[in-house]
Amino acid sequence: MTTIESINNWFIENFGAITMEQVESWFVYNPDEKLLFNTGLFLGLFLVFYFVYGFLRKTFYLRLTYVILFSLFFYYKSSGIYFLLLLLSSVVDYGLSQIIYKESRDGVKKLYLVISVILNLALLGYFKYMNFLIVTFNDMFNGNFALHNVFLPVGISFYTFQSMSYIIEIYREEIKPTKNYIEYLFFVSFFPQLVAGPIVRAKDFLPQIYQKLNLTKQDVNNALFLIIGGLIKKTVISNYISVNFVDRVFDTPLSYTSFENLMASYGYAIQIYCDFSGYSDMAIGIALLLGFKLPENFRTPYKSTSITDFWRRWHISLSTWLKDFLYISIGGNRSGSFAGYLFPSLFFFGLLLWGISNYTTSIIPLIVAVSSILIFCLSFLLSSKRKQTLVTNFNLFTTMLLGGLWHGAGAQFIVWGALHGLALAVHKIFMEFFPSQKDKKTNFLWRFFSILITFHFVVFCWIFFRARDFETALQVINTIGQLTFEPELWKTIVLGYKNVFGLMLFGYVWHFLPESFTNGMKSVFDKTPLLIKAIILGFVYWIVYATAVAGSQPFIYFQF
Repeated sequence: MTTIESINNWFIENFGAITMEQVESWFVYNPDEKLLFNTGLFLGLFLVFYFVYGFLRKTFYLRLTYVILFSLFFYYKSSGIYFLLLLLSSVVDYGLSQIIYKESRDGVKKLYLVISVILNLALLGYFKYMNFLIVTFNDMFNGNFALHNVFLPVGISFYTFQSMSYIIEIYREEIKPTKNYIEYLFFVSFFPQLVAGPIVRAKDFLPQIYQKLNLTKQDVNNALFLIIGGLIKKTVISNYISVNFVDRVFDTPLSYTSFENLMASYGYAIQIYCDFSGYSDMAIGIALLLGFKLPENFRTPYKSTSITDFWRRWHISLSTWLKDFLYISIGGNRSGSFAGYLFPSLFFFGLLLWGISNYTTSIIPLIVAVSSILIFCLSFLLSSKRKQTLVTNFNLFTTMLLGGLWHGAGAQFIVWGALHGLALAVHKIFMEFFPSQKDKKTNFLWRFFSILITFHFVVFCWIFFRARDFETALQVINTIGQLTFEPELWKTIVLGYKNVFGLMLFGYVWHFLPESFTNGMKSVFDKTPLLIKAIILGFVYWIVYATAVAGSQPFIYFQF
């Protein structure tokens, strides 16, 4: 017969005795042990939090305050004392939003909006781009400015964009401000999506705060299905591929064969998808358990038939934010602007200088630079609506350049954004010459090759995104370019990494499963008794614990 003592003995045997030092570590910030969704500590803390949350479901401000306190604790466990930065930013933005809403003079309202945007971007710029700017200045002008010892708070880009969307929507009179600071802080600090999205729009989230909390059985089913799937994607697939293969190759690409570099590129493509979509799934699932619906963030992006389609499926909350608050703000497809012309011009000028400076070593950089400029120019010169297409393409290119810079301070991220911007421009002119007919069924072969080409272009771009710097990315590409057909060597490599390649295959098969199959799995899961669902969730956490490699790996997008 099972007794409390036998359970205690089993726990001590498997997990060790709990000491006061361990208990203290649960609540004190440790930069090496962030509070992640895929850890046992989060599961334990969330169960306690959720138990109390259930008793507060019929209250309003008490429930909001309770969630805010847990959210701030969650962020403290991720960034330490820098949770105060979140509070400071929220106080400033809330105050400015109130002023903008009450102000009747358009010029004054715009002034306060500009102040808010400058303050937010200055804060983001210091923590994320200060050293990048110093290095760039030193390289260009032979300067000797010392680098700053700057700590990058987790998810600062996400909550900055979210806060900016709130104040911009008030300026545009799309929403009214919250009734008080507590409601606003709840929106900004909501822990499921605080550190890595999805980026939530105020007009979508705020109305849910005022609605009666209503958690249906279907919501619980959806939440558990998303959390279980997210845990498997992140911990079983992404972590294992990363630690055991992808990280090693991208750290020293010249130490590995062309085939290994190629497979690492394919590996990173499924790794970043499983990592980020896995986090988003868990965030959406946890929010559902709290009675809130977050927007879908991924829609099987590698099934995209074009690069335009890809950005409708990948990181949807970011691409929507960039379209609504950046692309449209600089003119969209209507008019040009100074900023819209400035950033592409600076990029192509820099690209040309790079090509010229490397001319004595290799002519390839110059060919790449000239070809890129020529392709971009042809994308609007060949258009029947030349002026409008020029404006649209410049604004699109600016949006993608700044989107790349949002992801990280480095030339490789700028190039990643530029490649996507150039591809979007090329796709637009392609669609003008070969317009698709919405009422006509797409030919299977055409669709297959469209997906294949789009996927490989995205994988190529991921090389720049993953590499630690621009030079490393070029090393990976150059090594892959030397690939030769050596089946025996390939077989040896595959057998040596059979577990990694097996998980890569599993990830890709899962991703490319027909939607009807996924819906069928979801239907079966919905009909499973709640107790069995809880057991499955516990089993998945056990797998997470059993397969943990080198400790818990942080989510890739935490760095953004």
